[in-house]
Amino acid sequence: MKIGIVGTGHTKFGKSEQNIEELMLEATNQALLSAKTDIEKIDVIYVANLSSSFSHQCHLPAVLASALRVNKEIIRVESACASGGLAIKEAAIAIASGLYKTALVVGVEKMTETPIDETTAILASAASQTEIRHGATFPSLFALMAQRHFYKYHTTEKDLAQIALKNHHNAFLNPLAHFHKEVTVDDVLKSRVIASPLKLLDCSAISDGAAAVVMCSEETAPYFKSEPIYLIGIGHNTDFIGIYDREDLTQIPSVKKAAQKAYLMSGKFPKDIDVAELHDCFTIAELIEMEDLGFCDKGKAAEMIAKGETQLVGKLPINPSGGLKAKGHPIGATGVSQVVEIVKQLQGTCGKRQAKKADIGLTCNVGGSGATAIVNILSR
Repeated sequence: MKIGIVGTGHTKFGKSEQNIEELMLEATNQALLSAKTDIEKIDVIYVANLSSSFSHQCHLPAVLASALRVNKEIIRVESACASGGLAIKEAAIAIASGLYKTALVVGVEKMTETPIDETTAILASAASQTEIRHGATFPSLFALMAQRHFYKYHTTEKDLAQIALKNHHNAFLNPLAHFHKEVTVDDVLKSRVIASPLKLLDCSAISDGAAAVVMCSEETAPYFKSEPIYLIGIGHNTDFIGIYDREDLTQIPSVKKAAQKAYLMSGKFPKDIDVAELHDCFTIAELIEMEDLGFCDKGKAAEMIAKGETQLVGKLPINPSGGLKAKGHPIGATGVSQVVEIVKQLQGTCGKRQAKKADIGLTCNVGGSGATAIVNILSR
């Protein structure tokens, strides 16, 4: 299966004055312009969004139809923080089935106007009810994963701080990122403790934003005037919702299984990946995903980081966009945003944050504390 991606759109992430309708419309119009097409040429639209509680609007397909002034098939997709990745997968399946030739995927979230206590409660609803009853939040769940990784593999807070430093540096080069501020290892280590060992600068921020892609069948791709990038492998898996059911807290089984499926479908291996966007909702998540995706052996990610292999000039640049950590994490938009970044990396249009070699790219979008994972492999 090869699905073409022929257009991308991306709003600035951060605190936006735009409402959710305006964010969707901006990303959509950018994607259509990039694809050099119009909405009438799109057969179906998928909208990825976590929660109606943020915007107090649960009927986003109709909101988008009204904004675009169209009467079309539009489907809303939700799978916690993996909503965007799942929407990409559903669009790919629909095109591969032959039912449609073209699809638009829009991911969006408007979060910053919601009070922080309400935001915490909304996000916690993606965890298990048992964890919620015991007062667990996502920082505390990922902190437990970090503590176990520290114990088992002697990873350190400094190793995690190096991830934050790298991603803030990359975001500084990304005009659409939430944060444009470089940080040092000391800045990270001295920032406020959120859930030990995770500090404030180990955590992604609350953001607004939208991202969009125009997808098409391989046969249809030549009719578009823009250079297509092909989605050649997809893996999707869903695991237990509570981390207490996980045999090993240093692993995310859904990521491992999703990656195996994506590698098998694409005919590629971890060594073939030139650039990757990983789901670094917390710095420990990027580190664990590096290992579960097969980029290194278990417990060896810290060595890759220390050698500079994941930096822009390294062997395998990870999160050249700045990642969720510094680019921002408007939840429904995140998985789509990752694909937008890899498409642009493979097209060679990322300017100062361009990876030196970018023929094959990978995205890993995770929902909850790792219960859902979608891995995409893209190629020029």
